Amino acid sequence: MSQGNHGVEIPRVKLGTQGLEVSKLGFGCMGLTGMYNAPVPEDLGISIIKEAFNNGITFFDTSDAYGPYTNETLLGKVLKQLPREKVQVATKFGITFDNFNPKEVKIRGDPAYVRACCEASLKRLDLDYIDLYYQHRVDTSVPIEETMGELKKLVEEGKIKHIGLSEASSDTIKRAHAVHPITAVQMEWSIWTRDIEPEIVPLCRKLGIAIVAYSPIGRGFFGGKGITESLPSETVLLCCGCRGCIQGSLKKVKRRTECSTPESRS
Repeated sequence: MSQGNHGVEIPRVKLGTQGLEVSKLGFGCMGLTGMYNAPVPEDLGISIIKEAFNNGITFFDTSDAYGPYTNETLLGKVLKQLPREKVQVATKFGITFDNFNPKEVKIRGDPAYVRACCEASLKRLDLDYIDLYYQHRVDTSVPIEETMGELKKLVEEGKIKHIGLSEASSDTIKRAHAVHPITAVQMEWSIWTRDIEPEIVPLCRKLGIAIVAYSPIGRGFFGGKGITESLPSETVLLCCGCRGCIQGSLKKVKRRTECSTPESRS
C-alpha cells in the first residue's frame, strides 16, 4: 500500500508474472501536452505529476506519440526530482508522424525502428531503462515475431524490463507471448467499452497477462460533472450525481473480472 500526503492509500498490484509491481491507480500523462485539449504550462504539468506521486501514484504512462515527443520530455524532467526506484514508467512506440503532422500517421514495427524508438525514448526520459515498453499499435505489415524478437533483445540488454502490447488482437497476443512473455496489454475498457471481454480478457487470464485499462471512466464521461450537465433536468440520476448507478455497474464488472471497484465516499 502506498499512502499519500492526504492519507489516501493506493493499493499495489503485480502486472503479469515477471515481477513488475505498480500502484493500482496509474497516471496517464497524455493530456498534459495536448491531445483532446491544449497543452498545460510546463511548470503546471511538472507540479501535477509530482502531486500524483506525493499521493501514492507511482505508475506513469506516456508515449513518444504524445506531443509528439514532448510528453516524454516533460515526464523526464519530473523523474529527475523523484526516487527512480519508486517509480514505474511505461512508454510506447509504433506510431510515427510525417513532418509532425498528426494527419499523416503511420504504424511501424520493424526491428530497426523499434530499437531507434527505444533509444530515443530513453534519451528524452533521461533513464537507463524503461519499466514497461508497449507496442502502441500493431504493424500488420511486419510479423509480430520480428517485432518481439527485437524487443526481447532490448530486454536482454537491460534497456527495457517488461514488454507490453496496446490494442492487439487475441491472435497477436498469443503469437507475441510465444516469443517472450507479455507483461501487460493496454486496451480501452470501461462500462460502455467492453469489446475485449469475450476473447481478450479470458486469454490474458489464461496466459497470466495483466490488462491495463485506458479511458476507464469513458474519457471523463463517467467522471461526474460532464455527465450530470448533459442529463435532463427531471432525471432522478441528478439527485445522486450518477454515483449509485455507476457504482452498481462497476460492482457487476468486478464480480465478472476480479477488478477493483472504486468506493464512493460521499
